[in-house]
Amino acid sequence: MCALTQFVYVGKQAVQRFDRQRFNLRKLNEPEVREQYQIELTNGFAALENLNDGEDVDRTWENIKENIQTSAKESLGLHEFKQNKPWFDEECLGFLDQRKRAKMQWIQDPCQSNVDNLNNVRHEVSRHLRNKKKGYLRTKIEELETNNKIQNIRDLYRGISDFKKGYQPRYNIGKDEKGDLVADSHGIVVRWRNYFS
Repeated sequence: MCALTQFVYVGKQAVQRFDRQRFNLRKLNEPEVREQYQIELTNGFAALENLNDGEDVDRTWENIKENIQTSAKESLGLHEFKQNKPWFDEECLGFLDQRKRAKMQWIQDPCQSNVDNLNNVRHEVSRHLRNKKKGYLRTKIEELETNNKIQNIRDLYRGISDFKKGYQPRYNIGKDEKGDLVADSHGIVVRWRNYFS
């Protein structure tokens, strides 16, 4: 039963990821954006009222859904997914390339000076990455403090849960009829569809 529950959960994740667009709903907190969105919605619904009333219910629903999605896309825009390590930038990549070059130099000529150079570069790179991450965490904590001061409870608790959860791997694996593991998202969706048909 646990495997079935896991399959259902994994299949649901895979299905949701296929065609779902997420809009930037935080922009609705801004009065100008909210007003623009409302105007676009009312204009779209006014245009829908002029359509034939004898249409199919499904077609009417598709028109309403399309109106809402286009209005949201124009006024709100799409939600940008956050990067796993936002503190990791081009400067960090440069340090990693420097470490890689020092290691390649040591592999080609393993003399004591190359060993010392590699150790110094490793210490420098790890110190830089550690300081970058500390700076990022410091700004996140300051952001949480300001959210607490201005009573922005939703963002406060969302930030706290990000700190508490840490890294959560996502498994996109299911089982087919034979019990074999299916890892590709298309196979999971097909299995999910067959399971409920």
